[in-house]
Amino acid sequence: MKVLIAGCGRTGAALAVQLSAEQHDVRLIDHEPRARSLLPPGFPGRFRAGNAFSRPVLEAEGIEDADAFVAVTSSDNANIVSARIAKETYRAPSVMARIYDPRRADIYRELGIPTVASVRWTVSRIHQMLLHRELVPEFAFGNGETLLVRSPLPPYLKGRRLSAFDVDGEIRVVEVTRAGRSFVPLHSTPAEPDDVVTFAVDATALGRLRGFLNKEWGT
Repeated sequence: MKVLIAGCGRTGAALAVQLSAEQHDVRLIDHEPRARSLLPPGFPGRFRAGNAFSRPVLEAEGIEDADAFVAVTSSDNANIVSARIAKETYRAPSVMARIYDPRRADIYRELGIPTVASVRWTVSRIHQMLLHRELVPEFAFGNGETLLVRSPLPPYLKGRRLSAFDVDGEIRVVEVTRAGRSFVPLHSTPAEPDDVVTFAVDATALGRLRGFLNKEWGT
């Protein structure tokens, strides 16, 4: 992926290092040139001093063909503005932002921008959300080790038992919403078209769950 990160504080720098180590194309933008010092020697990504809500700056860093934009500056206002520009002007496929003031959560929600709170598992959760964009966690327990994830089921799974998704210690089906009604499924409950399923998932198993949902069973 090509990922633009607004803010090179501790969170932005840590996320950039992790993504770069996975061979993603990472570009950091921070208004303070000295923020570069938080990056390790030999960091393979790019750093630009400038405002992340400046369109010339964003375009110089490739926002027009970026896969994701992450706003993690120290300012909620800057995060809101830059995330909105990335989403509405440049149609970035994935946009998310860090939030400090929970009273502003409704603003992000109305804009359709997923948020993460200022807690110690921020980097981990942003990383999960970037790599598994179709499986954005609804809720996280502890420090983000266990997640609740909701997803529509692909049509080809019609008639399959929902319990077939269960993997001991990694994935468990805990709820189904069908025709507007929520219920806890039985071991024998089959999938039906338009089911939306809630999974309890070990954070390290998100890739496995995505594989279940994206591929036919047994392949």
